[in-house]
Amino acid sequence: MSQKLHKILWIDDEVEALLPHRRSLETRGYDITAATNGEDGIELLKQNNNQYDAILLDQVMPGKDGMETLDIIRTIDAQVPVILVTQSSDDKFVDVALGKQVTDFLVKPIGVAQIASTLKRVLEQKNIVETQIPGRYTYDFNTISTLKASQPSWQDWIDIYVKLLEWDLLSDQLAKQGLEETHIEQKKECNAEFSDFVEANYQDWVNGDQDRPTLSVDILDQYVMPLLQDKVPIYFIVVDCFRLDHWMAIEPLLHPYFSIDRNYSFSILPSATMYSRNALFSGLFPAEIAKDYPQYWQEKSDDGTSTNQFERQLLEEYLKRNNIRIKPGVQYFKIFDLRGGIEYKKRVAAASRVGLSALVVNFIDILTHQRSQSEVLQQLAPDEPAFRALARSWFAHSALFDILRLIADQGVHVVLTTDHGSEFCNRATRAYGNRETSTSLRFKIGNNLNCDENQAVYIPKPKEYQLPAESSSKDYILAKDDYYFVYPNDFYKYKRQFQGGFQHGGISMGELITPVVTLTPRNG
Repeated sequence: MSQKLHKILWIDDEVEALLPHRRSLETRGYDITAATNGEDGIELLKQNNNQYDAILLDQVMPGKDGMETLDIIRTIDAQVPVILVTQSSDDKFVDVALGKQVTDFLVKPIGVAQIASTLKRVLEQKNIVETQIPGRYTYDFNTISTLKASQPSWQDWIDIYVKLLEWDLLSDQLAKQGLEETHIEQKKECNAEFSDFVEANYQDWVNGDQDRPTLSVDILDQYVMPLLQDKVPIYFIVVDCFRLDHWMAIEPLLHPYFSIDRNYSFSILPSATMYSRNALFSGLFPAEIAKDYPQYWQEKSDDGTSTNQFERQLLEEYLKRNNIRIKPGVQYFKIFDLRGGIEYKKRVAAASRVGLSALVVNFIDILTHQRSQSEVLQQLAPDEPAFRALARSWFAHSALFDILRLIADQGVHVVLTTDHGSEFCNRATRAYGNRETSTSLRFKIGNNLNCDENQAVYIPKPKEYQLPAESSSKDYILAKDDYYFVYPNDFYKYKRQFQGGFQHGGISMGELITPVVTLTPRNG
């Protein structure tokens, strides 16, 4: 099959003098239609029902000049690539032209090779990239397989997960190449092996191992404390239940406003808010909080109160232990809804001085929980790619995005992170416990619990995991990989009910490997 000719409309008052250029381009696979002025070019565009693949447009012409012609072209066809041929490379002119959706520029004098390379870049880049995807994916697939086979470290697991997520973000192109199923299977295998890796190493990490990943308890020390010691004003923002792939999807939206330094941490276990976020704000493991600050530790809520109502107090205790005094004092705010977002935006806009301002944003966590109860949300976010797209759409129109842009304008640094992510759970595993056992689907607390230890981690001695243990019979079970707990009674009924939900509290890459991002304003 012969290659399709690219149809090019060339509008230039000197186009007849450029006949050798046109003929040379035609030998390279371009079908050139010429117009000597803007009016004729616009008429040709209309007559051909917008079927041109690109337009070469001279800036300086008698009658309608290039910019006037461009305005009319965009009313006829908003998407056709327009390459502006100009004698000016002035920054202000370029800004105006880009604002009018110019695709690319050619600066006179121009040669055939220059025109051809620009057309190739504009028209064929997508196809060229797509043809290279199988080779790139095969290389990364083999790299990950080699890493998995060589007793990967925690840093290797971060590298593996980031690479998997980078391909997740290209899932549409993987589907076109027939590589989607291969990718899904490799990701499943990695998640299972990662869960085993954490099970084998976690106790060492929380009991003094020097070679451990950054955990929830380390984030203040490693990322916030150095800025405070240098008297740098800082917003510390925690987005509850924020997956790493969510961050990777929204990161490009923040590039115009901040220089971005992305690092990673591991949520402590259980990867649930009452544990990981209290650890995050205190710099202490749950067992240490329960021992040293019992007035601020609440593992169960029997009266409807939050198990995270003392985050500000825990943060203040952390600062006291480290002899850090904040002027004009520590600020703390939590956004649950639209009203809270509007209120906090006003606070940021009115702030004349910032020492340390801590913000918790609950929307993703609320969305995650409500999705399990809403058929509409399940249809909007039936799987991980759709959930990622929904999170990006929310952020693009959110109060949080507005707040971050205000902070950038003020030249203040941001450390943004999360307490944990979530896992898309598709397999049920049986949990055994009495009526007093907690109800979470990814982890359970109780007395004399039991589980399938191929599919979950049984913790009979919580103190070895730096978890509170008020009695000798108290234990925990944590689901691994993409399993969720169901009791043996009515097993199949509840298996169907909870399958395909985003849950947290267990051990998986999606729950444990989380972003810690330092944002430095570009205008600072």
